[in-house]
Amino acid sequence: MHFDLPDLRLFIHIAESPSLTQGARKAFLSPAAASARIKALESQLGSRLLYRDSRGVELTPAGQRLLQHARLIMRQVDYLKSEFTEYGTDAAGHIRIFANTTAVTEFLPEVLAGFLAERPGVTVDLQERLSRDIVRGVLDGAADLGIIAGPVQAPGLQVLHFSTDRLVLAVPLGHALAKRQSVSFNDTLAYQHIGLHEGSTLLSFLREQVEKLGGNLALRIQVSSFEAICRMIEGGVGIGIIPESAARRHSRTMQLAILQLDEAWAVRERSMLVRELDALPGSVRALIDRLNQGV
Repeated sequence: MHFDLPDLRLFIHIAESPSLTQGARKAFLSPAAASARIKALESQLGSRLLYRDSRGVELTPAGQRLLQHARLIMRQVDYLKSEFTEYGTDAAGHIRIFANTTAVTEFLPEVLAGFLAERPGVTVDLQERLSRDIVRGVLDGAADLGIIAGPVQAPGLQVLHFSTDRLVLAVPLGHALAKRQSVSFNDTLAYQHIGLHEGSTLLSFLREQVEKLGGNLALRIQVSSFEAICRMIEGGVGIGIIPESAARRHSRTMQLAILQLDEAWAVRERSMLVRELDALPGSVRALIDRLNQGV
């Protein structure tokens, strides 16, 4: 069975788009030409790959399987190209990273700024994802590197620990909890919280813990960054649970009290997820080395 790489790339574009027309546009083809090539691919495989209707396209089970394989094949082709680029083994290439909220908003921008400044030929696609989607993305080949916090179940992947952080409670000075050294998560539920935006990994994680307690997380407002959470807390709007690294940094310029959380899950091990470290292109391995130097 022979597969054309352009057909596999076209299929990926369509699978990742809301419609065949938009997928075809990404591949610089007309919708009619793209449809004909997908039908030829379906005929070759003997399986229907897409459900088509007026709302767009949806992958069939066979299409889901092909998408996983196609992504892996195209990532390996990209790796091969990067290894033979004129820039050298770690000075060029494209890296796709799926990461949790803390990584995207806190330490990765600084790490990537220095890393990319030294390597003009490297480009990065950084996306914030939930933990389960990070694992699935690396497994499926949609991402080269996953960055996650906390316990992780990732059979089939290499898990590389690189740092430790913990979640703490930040409250305004003068708050009823401000003079305490530590507090249980359950005790914080009596107060209104400042939370991150919907879809953030931290908010999803905290809701899971609330559900286990059978309680309720009263969110007064949701914002887009840890800095915004701290500003709201300083202003007396509510309290918030954030990584200690962020709390300590913002407490240098804001009036905050920081309390330890009496919960085993408050300690958060940060890990990198890859399919096979030795098979990664030089640019990805160089970024992993940079992260291993300390965050």
